[in-house]
Amino acid sequence: MPIAFSQDRWAKTEADYTDWWAGKLSRPLIQMPVTGGREPGRGAPLLKRVSRDTTAYDLSVSVDDMIDYWDYELSCTEYLGDSFPLIWPDFGAGVIAAFLGAETVAGAETVWFHPAKHQESADIHFAYDADNTWLNRLKAINRAGSERWDGNVQICMTDLGGNLDILASFRPSEELLFDLIDYPEEVKRLTWEAHHLWWQYFDEFNQVLQPVNPGYSAWASIYSADPYYMLQCDFAYMIGPDMFDEFVLPELKATCDRLVNPFYHLDGIGQLPHLDSLLKIESLKGIQWVPGDGQPDWAHWPQVYRKIRDAGKLIQLFGDISILDAVAEQLGTAEGIILLTRCDMSNRTEAEEALRRYGAL
Repeated sequence: MPIAFSQDRWAKTEADYTDWWAGKLSRPLIQMPVTGGREPGRGAPLLKRVSRDTTAYDLSVSVDDMIDYWDYELSCTEYLGDSFPLIWPDFGAGVIAAFLGAETVAGAETVWFHPAKHQESADIHFAYDADNTWLNRLKAINRAGSERWDGNVQICMTDLGGNLDILASFRPSEELLFDLIDYPEEVKRLTWEAHHLWWQYFDEFNQVLQPVNPGYSAWASIYSADPYYMLQCDFAYMIGPDMFDEFVLPELKATCDRLVNPFYHLDGIGQLPHLDSLLKIESLKGIQWVPGDGQPDWAHWPQVYRKIRDAGKLIQLFGDISILDAVAEQLGTAEGIILLTRCDMSNRTEAEEALRRYGAL
């Protein structure tokens, strides 16, 4: 197979990540794929790169052609450190809204979901639709990838969405904010309706994937041998801790309790007031802190990392090795951290030296 990743590498990946999740790995995990780092050993694909590999393709494009394009990209990649071959069928953040009938609009860099018609919260009722076009498109992609790679590529879960984020696609955010005050019971009803459907979709996708998929992953690229997901509620940026604890935390905790390895995507300074509540969820394994546009980068938040570490949680970082160096110095250790970075051929020697220094090569 042209993809340069053996079954021995997969066995080591599973062992190292399992130890990391359990807090038993005496080093950080460092994912450092070298894109374009090797000859693919196969012909070029029919399709070309687009801004979003899934939503930008017309439904007339076959899923086999999409999988072949991904196969070519994976075959051109060298997997340094703790990286591994994976693909992420990206249909936009909160694609459950599309499964539930929201209109889907693909932009240059993101996907938007809009209500097909304006409805008050009391008139919205979420229901499963087995014939939904987007749901079946994703299932077909997962099935074709599983058949093509036979367990040598991790197919990630699509971005299903956060609890209030899904609802916000049907009640635009400004209206949903008023609903929290005016119709709190309707918001809670819809949150739990979305919760039950979230798990139905999660289980259905895994029924397709798990017969051969190496494990579980999501858009954040963390591998887990056991059920894992990167949870989020971007809507929470706009509410205070009291509302977060009332409307977000109960459903979030229920999902964390059901997953083996849940992580939370803490996106932007507006979410920091919720960190204390999140860290009290015993079953939540880690926090991915993203400072947001216009804010200092990941190395400049020692108080956030210390709070996460003091609560016994894992940490995900993005950026170059200097980010890991800085945070490790702040915490006094690099254990319990996963860094997602990249390497190109121009800094290959320096990158390998960093991996050796951390015991990842």
